[in-house]
Amino acid sequence: MKKATVFSLVRDQSVFMTAIMSLLTFLSVMTLGIAISISTGVVDWNAQWKTSATVQVTNQKSEPAVRKILNDNKTKIETLHEISESEMSDLMRPWVSGGNVLQNYLPKVWEVKFKSESDLRDMSKTISPHARFLTHASALHASMSAGWKMIMIAGLILALTLGTIAVCVSYIARNTAMLHKRELEILNQIGATDSFIARQMQIIVAKISACAGLIGFVAAVPVLLLVLSSAHSARVGLMAMLNITGVGWACLVILPILITIFAIWMTRRTTLKILQKD
Repeated sequence: MKKATVFSLVRDQSVFMTAIMSLLTFLSVMTLGIAISISTGVVDWNAQWKTSATVQVTNQKSEPAVRKILNDNKTKIETLHEISESEMSDLMRPWVSGGNVLQNYLPKVWEVKFKSESDLRDMSKTISPHARFLTHASALHASMSAGWKMIMIAGLILALTLGTIAVCVSYIARNTAMLHKRELEILNQIGATDSFIARQMQIIVAKISACAGLIGFVAAVPVLLLVLSSAHSARVGLMAMLNITGVGWACLVILPILITIFAIWMTRRTTLKILQKD
């Protein structure tokens, strides 16, 4: 036979707490999911380009020396693509005009993917005296930095959301204790301990938080999938790399559980504080 709780939240309180906890759980899952997807994208983006570089020769006299260096070190190169004059003209046309005169000012460019980072560093030292050696990782540093800043912002929002949960739970517990002050006095008179009374509140909050956590998670998952689908459809740089791995989804599943545990702990802490104060 189930043991009934000694007192419970009034209907308005239950509805309010379920609604606010569902919303906050939704925001928490969304924020963490976006942070995880961006961090995965940043890591994959960096890994994709960390062995790639562009070699640019602006002085035509240096071209034979650079070409010879590239040919002599083919064992260190995985792929080598020489940008043709027509490709360079197409790339520069939106910014430079001049017809055939343009050909005299276009740099000679190779896109190189090395077999390892050490090969990239060695070739950088060899080629740099003759040409401009630009690694893709350094060229994309601004995008990477923006990605990490977005992760920090998402983390801040998550922290604020959890803080809001703490405030709401604390307020509900305090308000309920005040509302049932007469019942609490009777319980104390018949020998009920503070821990027993706090446990009654914990049971109520646990049920509401678990229900709200499920609602918030179920609502957040489709939205997250829609965000990822839209990012992949964009096919633009870092956006196309956004993803949530299996470990990421596991973290998202665990988050509502942790929020529920946090709410239960916060309820006990607040209730005991009120009882001991009285």
